[in-house]
Amino acid sequence: MASGSLLLSSKARAASCADLARLVLPNATFTKVETIDAGEWHSPQTNLSRIMTAPGMNLAGHPVQAANPAFCRVAMTLRPSSDSAIQTEIWLPLQGWNGKLLGVGNFGWAGSLMYDGMVTGLGEGYAVASTDTGHDSSTPEGQGGRFTLGHPEKLVDYAYRADHLMTVMAKQLVRRFYGKDASHAYWIGCSLGGLEGLIEAKRYSDDYDGIVAGAPPNPIVNFNSEQLWAGWMSYHDPALRVGREKFQLLNRAVMAACASPVGKSQGFLDEPDKCRFEAKQLLCEGKNTKSCLTANEVKAVEQVYRGPIDPKTGKVIFPGPAKGSEDGFSADGKAFPVALDLFRYAAFQNPAWDWTTLKWDTDIASATSKLGPLLHVDDNLTPFFKRGGKLLMYIGWNDGHNPQELAGYYQALMQHAGPTGQKSARLLEIPGMGHCYGGAGCDTFNKLGAIDAWVVRHDAPQTIIASRVENGKIIRTRPLCAWPQVARYDGHGPMTTAASFTCVVPE
Repeated sequence: MASGSLLLSSKARAASCADLARLVLPNATFTKVETIDAGEWHSPQTNLSRIMTAPGMNLAGHPVQAANPAFCRVAMTLRPSSDSAIQTEIWLPLQGWNGKLLGVGNFGWAGSLMYDGMVTGLGEGYAVASTDTGHDSSTPEGQGGRFTLGHPEKLVDYAYRADHLMTVMAKQLVRRFYGKDASHAYWIGCSLGGLEGLIEAKRYSDDYDGIVAGAPPNPIVNFNSEQLWAGWMSYHDPALRVGREKFQLLNRAVMAACASPVGKSQGFLDEPDKCRFEAKQLLCEGKNTKSCLTANEVKAVEQVYRGPIDPKTGKVIFPGPAKGSEDGFSADGKAFPVALDLFRYAAFQNPAWDWTTLKWDTDIASATSKLGPLLHVDDNLTPFFKRGGKLLMYIGWNDGHNPQELAGYYQALMQHAGPTGQKSARLLEIPGMGHCYGGAGCDTFNKLGAIDAWVVRHDAPQTIIASRVENGKIIRTRPLCAWPQVARYDGHGPMTTAASFTCVVPE
């Protein structure tokens, strides 16, 4: 369809799904408008939208539905610039619409629509929307960060424009199809999707009423530099390379020293920030064996925990991962590809850039000057909070992203927003959970239900019950407590039941 402008009356309504194809939307071309019958949706690809769920569970923390409800599928290409080609889909339930809109965030470098997340949101009654952020990861040029090379407009699409335009288009189609506006709009995403949520709150405070942002890598230049740190360190000093078996040894020692009876039973640290175990306690007294760490291995572990520093100021650029997650550590002299792409493609526009030459006192600042204005979110979300927006952030303690860093960002948000922020944002730190999901902890909880109750009923989430799911069955539950509270076992009830825990403020 040709580009143009469209003014939609709140009373205007499409008679059918097919009628939407006759609309003229600015900078948009419809590629598919069709009705999908109940149970007939089959994803054309395997994608990463399932990272927002646990196996067998959907976005709301409910068992995955076997079949989709009937919906109107609208696919379009958005071209806000001459170099843009943003694939977007909006799905509209034919029956049982709950009156609300859900935007589904991406993962990694994006490049695909999050169909699994769309299906599960649809099953909860939402109109849903997703975008590939302007590039196709199934093509060589669209993989990783390559699409940004020589394409500044595509970088803008990826950073914020695609998500915003997707939301604008989705709201217009909702109004046209149902004859009224969505009563509320929510965003849900983890990793990149979490960062996208923060960017939406910062840049377009009117887009969403509630945002669920899991493990947002912010500021992303600093975060990706930490992901390169252990490899860089051990590349330049091979004596600091540590084998996987030694990290596993360290993890067992940390667990033995710091895990509570519940943690030891279930396989994780309850409160990693309270763990005082130090790697030097494993220092070999004689020759190197499988049951001790050499002096160089101790030094390497300490530097991984600390994270990279600016050699001029001595300031930590981004903290290393938390204790209890050592089983996922790596110091093998190799670069982490996702992080490497940010520097060589997006920041420095040089595919031949040698990551081993990274200068911690100047290259981080240089990359920040180029990407910060697009992708970094500061601690001022006051306009979003003042209009009533709610922000729920969450992160796992076994994520490579240290939850203490996110807690620092949360505190800065609260200080900036004052009393308004206290009512508008919450942070959940989840023991034993990995990156967005997985790990030994209880990683499944009703994210949609929590943000909806908060926005609609002003029921701020102080405690949310999370589940550990295996083979589609709940094997244990545990409360997630709003930071700074933590869940403590009462010492009496079953360790596998949330009722046996109480949320308390730690000493």
